[in-house]
Amino acid sequence: MSRRVPIEPQSVDAPLTQSATFLVLSVTNSPDAIQTVRKAVAGVDDLAKNVAIRDLGASFACTVGIGSDVWDRLTGLPRPAELHPFRAVKGAVHTAVSTPGDLFFHIRSERRDLCFEFERQLMDILGDSVAVVDETVGFRYFDVRDVLGFVDGTANPVGASVPASTLVAEEDDTVAGGSYVVVQKYVHDLKAWQALPAEQQEAIIGRTKFDNVELDDAVYGQQQSHKTLNTIEGEDGEEYDILRDNMPFGSPASGEFGTYFIGYSRRLWVIERMLQRMFVGNPPGLHDRLLDFSKPLTGTTFFVPSSSMLASLDSD
Repeated sequence: MSRRVPIEPQSVDAPLTQSATFLVLSVTNSPDAIQTVRKAVAGVDDLAKNVAIRDLGASFACTVGIGSDVWDRLTGLPRPAELHPFRAVKGAVHTAVSTPGDLFFHIRSERRDLCFEFERQLMDILGDSVAVVDETVGFRYFDVRDVLGFVDGTANPVGASVPASTLVAEEDDTVAGGSYVVVQKYVHDLKAWQALPAEQQEAIIGRTKFDNVELDDAVYGQQQSHKTLNTIEGEDGEEYDILRDNMPFGSPASGEFGTYFIGYSRRLWVIERMLQRMFVGNPPGLHDRLLDFSKPLTGTTFFVPSSSMLASLDSD
C-alpha cells in the first residue's frame, strides 16, 4: 500500500447541485470491519459510476474523507501533516463543538434519487462495519441562498484558484492531491433572526441581502462581520481561500432550519483560524454575531485522499 501511484484528485471541485447528502460514519469493532471499510472506500469510484450512468446529466459525484482516529489502521500510509481530530473552540459565549467521525461521504447530484440510491448501495456494502454518526440531506435554496436569506459561498475560489486553494501541493508528496475538509451542522433560530431589521442582518453578514454587495465593517466597537472574520490573510497580505459547499437543510413542520457547513482546504489551519476568529472574536470578546442565531451541533475534520490513493487501499 505504500507504493507511489499516479495522482488523481477526488472531485472536491464538483459543481454545487440541487441535492446533497452529508454522511458521517464511525468504524465499529465488528470482525473484519477495517477490511470491509477499506474495500468499500477503494471501490467508491466504481460504485459512483454504477449510479451516475442512470443519468449522465445529473452531475453525480461522491467525495470520501477519512478521519484522524482511523487513518493509520485503515490506510497504513503516512499521515497528512495537519490531520488531527476537530479541535473544539470555546469562546466566552459560544463553542464550536467537536464530535466523532471516522468516515465522511459528500454525495451530490441534481437528482435526490441518485444520492439516495448511492447511499443505499454504499450502506449495503459497509453493513455492520460502520455506525451512522450523522446523516443530513441538503438542498439548493433559490439562487444559492441559505435559509437566513443571504447568498452563500460568494468568496469561493474560481478557475485555477480552486486547486491552489484546495489541494495539497506536490512538495508534500505523501498526500499530494488530497484536501482537508471540515464539516459543521448549524441550526438557526429563524424567528429571532427574522425579527432583526434587514440592515442589522446585513451588518452581521457583511453583505446586502438583496443583491449580495459587500459592505464595509462599522468601526464602532471594532465589531467585525461574518464576512470579515472569515477572511484569512498571511503575513505577506496574501488571502487564503477555502472552497465551501454549504447547503441548507431542515423541516418547517418540526421547526428545524439549518446550514451544513463544509469547507475544503489545502491548509487545515486556515479553517481553524476562521473558527477561532468567529467563536473567540477578533479582537477576543467580539465574537461573530451570527453565532447568536446559529448553533453548531457537530464539528469533525477529515482528509480527502486523492482518488488514486483511495483506489490503492485494496490493492494488496
